[in-house]
Amino acid sequence: MSDRRDIECWLTDMDGVLVHENHPVPGASELLQQWRDEGKPYLVLTNNSIFTPRDLSARLRASGLDVPEESIWTSALATADFLQSQMPGGSAFVIGEAGITTALHEAGFIMTESDPDYVVIGETRNYSFEAITKAIRLIGSGSRFIVTNPDATGPSADGPLPATGAVAALISKATGKEPYVVGKPNPMMFRSAMNKIGAHSENTGMIGDRMDTDIVAGIEAGLHTILVLTGISDQAEIDRYPFRPDEILDSVADLLSPVPVESEID
Repeated sequence: MSDRRDIECWLTDMDGVLVHENHPVPGASELLQQWRDEGKPYLVLTNNSIFTPRDLSARLRASGLDVPEESIWTSALATADFLQSQMPGGSAFVIGEAGITTALHEAGFIMTESDPDYVVIGETRNYSFEAITKAIRLIGSGSRFIVTNPDATGPSADGPLPATGAVAALISKATGKEPYVVGKPNPMMFRSAMNKIGAHSENTGMIGDRMDTDIVAGIEAGLHTILVLTGISDQAEIDRYPFRPDEILDSVADLLSPVPVESEID
C-alpha cells in the first residue's frame, strides 16, 4: 500500500468530492489552496463532456472554488488527446456540446458528416433522432465509434437523465459495434491527465467518490487511491466491490495539513 506522504501530484474528481449540488464541500477550497502553497501540480477531473474547462472554471468560481481552466481535465479533453495521438488531423462526426466540439477543434480535427474517421458521442441534453440515425449509418459504413464517457445516467433536480452511455448503448444495439470509451473507468483518462502535468503514477494521488469509476481506474493506473464519502458511496457500496482504495476518508477536509503546534499555542 502506498503512502500519502510520498504524493507529489494530485488528481481529484469534481462532483461529490469538491462540490455537491453546486456548493463547495467543506475543506475543498482550503485543500486547493494548500496544493497551490505547496507547489503541488493538480488537476480537477470530470467525466462530463458538455462543458469546456473555461465554463467549468466559471461554474466552480460561482460556487466559491478557485480552479483555473488549465487545472481542469474533462473526458472531452481526454478524448481529443487520444484521437489526436491516433490520427492527427483526422475528421469526426460529433454528437455533443461545446466541451467535446471545442476540444476536437483545438486538437486539429475537422467536423464532417461525410465519411468521418470517427463518430464521437459526448454528453448532451439535445439528442436528436436524426443525429443518432446519422451516427448509426456512419458507423455501419466504417467510421470508428468513440464515446467520451460511459455514464448511463446523469443527475438533475427532477431525477436521473439518460446520459452518454445510454445513447451509446442504443447505437451499439443498432450497429452491433461496441465503442471505445475514453473517460473513467478507463485509466487512459488518468494517464493523459498525468501527462498534462508531468506526473508519474508512483507519486500521484487520486481522490474520488465512486468505486466503479474513480477508484477502479485509479488502481488500474497505479495511483494512490482515496475514496471520500461526500458523494454517492457509503460502506455498503464499498463492500460490493472486490477491490479497495488505499484510504477511505469522510471528506477532503481530512487531507488538510494539521495546524503547526507552535501556532496553536499563540
